[in-house]
Amino acid sequence: MCQIYSGTEPELYQCVSRSVRINGVVTSLRLELRFWQILDEIASGEGFSTPQFLGKIHDEVVATRGDIPNFASLLRVICTVYLEKQAGLHVPAKATATEPRFVS
Repeated sequence: MCQIYSGTEPELYQCVSRSVRINGVVTSLRLELRFWQILDEIASGEGFSTPQFLGKIHDEVVATRGDIPNFASLLRVICTVYLEKQAGLHVPAKATATEPRFVS
């Protein structure tokens, strides 16, 4: 196995809980440390604190789709989209769970 993956520092996948206020309600989000690092980077690049950025994302998704079944999962996917854009990768926008798509 490639050490780039199996050699990942345990601190990066340690779960970290943060309390954030979304629409005036304090909630706790639990993500791996690496995802928090990426979200902090994205928020900073957009000119927001991380809690402000999370509130904006939440509001935009609710306005567009009406509901967020799993906000923590959405945040993880946002991180992967951000990293893909940083790397100049193109991943199909619509892939179904039963029909995986691979990019070569």
